[in-house]
Amino acid sequence: MRKLLFFLIVLAGLLVIVDRVAVAGVERDLANRIAAANNLKQLPTVSIEGIPFLTQAVSGKYEEVRFDLGTLTYAGVPIKDLRGAAYDVTAPLMDVIQNRANIVADKIAITGTITNQTIDRFAPQGIKIAADGDRLTASGELPIGAQRFKFNAQMRLELVEGGTGIRVIAEKLDVENLPKVPDALASMVTYTISFKGKLPFDVKVTKLKPVPGGLELSAEASNVPLRG
Repeated sequence: MRKLLFFLIVLAGLLVIVDRVAVAGVERDLANRIAAANNLKQLPTVSIEGIPFLTQAVSGKYEEVRFDLGTLTYAGVPIKDLRGAAYDVTAPLMDVIQNRANIVADKIAITGTITNQTIDRFAPQGIKIAADGDRLTASGELPIGAQRFKFNAQMRLELVEGGTGIRVIAEKLDVENLPKVPDALASMVTYTISFKGKLPFDVKVTKLKPVPGGLELSAEASNVPLRG
């Protein structure tokens, strides 16, 4: 009985070691695939969630693969703390071992932050964007005829159709010495920050959320191949 118990303990220990060694190898492979898919110079940090790993490996299906891409720039727009997860990743074990391309994530979701400084940098010339709590404000001068008038405005954020950019829209425009503000002036303050379809994995932005120091975006894509 003692020998059987000792054998089971040793076997369990070996399985844990094999599990951890195997998961490290697959995480490294997936990190290479994610880097290749996004032309990254450095490998991202990758973590396969769920225990035991070997059960997922044998089935060829991983419920959740988390990754951290760091700060990347797309179409001139730097996005900080880009991280996310791939869900229901189909990765047959032999495909991983032989570095075949037949690995697909059912869904990929990422989040990242655009700083207030970046939002300000994309504003029209002469217009300053600042944060006021969980809202953005704009200030500066607008040319009207041969004169320039100081203004202040509250800004509203909205997604470009298809999730390929962010519209920063002026509303509640207050122009100095101008009791009635023409609607056309708001268009002079409104502008777009476009990603031009270059976000990782071709994800589309689905949600915007003001956070301290900037704007957090959430984005998703479906049926994403992770090629080697």
